[in-house]
Amino acid sequence: MEKEKAVQVSSLSKKDSMVSIAIIGLLFFIFGFVTWINAILIPFFKIACELNHFQSYLVAFAFYIAYLVMSLPAGYLLKKVGFKKGMMIGFWIMCIGAALFIPAGLTRTYSIFLTGLFTLGIGLAILQTAANPYITILGPKERAAQRFSVMGICNKMAGILAPLLFSAVVLKPTDSTLFKQIELMQGLEKAAALDDLIQRVVLPYGVVAVLLLILGFFVRYSPLPEIDTDSETEEVSTTNAGKNSILDFPHLVLGAVAIFFHVGSQVIAVDSIVNYATYHGMDFMEAKTFPSYTLTATIIGYLLGITFIPKLISQKTALKVCTLLGLMLSCCILLFSGKMSLFGLQTDISVWFIVLLGFANSMIWAGVWPLALDNLGRFIKTGASLLIMGLCGNAIMPLLYGYWADNHSLREAYWVLIPCYIYLIFYAFYGHTLKSWTSKK
Repeated sequence: MEKEKAVQVSSLSKKDSMVSIAIIGLLFFIFGFVTWINAILIPFFKIACELNHFQSYLVAFAFYIAYLVMSLPAGYLLKKVGFKKGMMIGFWIMCIGAALFIPAGLTRTYSIFLTGLFTLGIGLAILQTAANPYITILGPKERAAQRFSVMGICNKMAGILAPLLFSAVVLKPTDSTLFKQIELMQGLEKAAALDDLIQRVVLPYGVVAVLLLILGFFVRYSPLPEIDTDSETEEVSTTNAGKNSILDFPHLVLGAVAIFFHVGSQVIAVDSIVNYATYHGMDFMEAKTFPSYTLTATIIGYLLGITFIPKLISQKTALKVCTLLGLMLSCCILLFSGKMSLFGLQTDISVWFIVLLGFANSMIWAGVWPLALDNLGRFIKTGASLLIMGLCGNAIMPLLYGYWADNHSLREAYWVLIPCYIYLIFYAFYGHTLKSWTSKK
């Protein structure tokens, strides 16, 4: 499969750039829809497949460990076939993953669900490895965080809609009563009720599989230009003269670790908040709206980023502020308790601190990517794949949270956030400046 003739970014017209941003925005919407639906799948599978906290967080593990497995191969795939054909392949692999939900739902087999989620993750790893460097280089370097903010809005809007749409299609107003009744059922009666419950996911994921297949064709034949990433300016070529691999760039390697801790802390905030709110006595049907509140807080951060970066604040300063705020809010979750009413919902104040973590997380991804990919030149595609490997933090950090929650308490489990934000503060203030392992250049 040969790749299309590549063009220089500088040769693109403003219209070409806007069309490209719109298409990549659609991709980020798809990423968000498939990714953030896990926030509802985790508590749903916990009930329907009779799982403990640790087992239920295998949903996130199966989905995101695919990034660790597939990211570097995705980088080499993109070098061979180009951005567009790589994205098409990614969509088609995701289609297979969504289709696996059909036999999984019909047989209530958790391992097939996990296989489907892993396959979805492999497809998404390819798409993420293509889309993130693409949006990084599609315009001035100092406005990269602004472009990522636009992509973030597309991603998080889908994240708000996905749990709500899933709830509307799969959950029923009477389910709170049903969940309580299931706990009292025994034997065949309980098995039949759980089978009926899990089979509700079959039709929605069948539709998703068809849409992903169509999207593969769409992106392949879209007007998205194939951008040349192999050519380097004389300055970048001179700087990278002694570099033989992506591991020769400390700011990139440390950036991949920053992505690991960022996405891990972000997914804990979104995916754990429903269980945490119900732990404090809230009904599941009420608590299911909290992931949307958290993602709304993130979108507010993106809008502020679009408005003020780089006019009033640099993307580096925004990154520093967000990492410090994340650490402060994590400490507040652990230290403060007591009932609080907001938006007609009454729950523990620490739940609202988790919601605010959405705001703190808003500009971290947008801040790390341009800093980590700075002056990579011909290494940008494989460099991006290393950053995407960091997304396996989404697999590992929730498992640590789930293990701690099972063995201590749901509140104490948020201790896992503290080292995440301490490292992010290190990268924001110092780590990104390291251009050599032996000396600072």
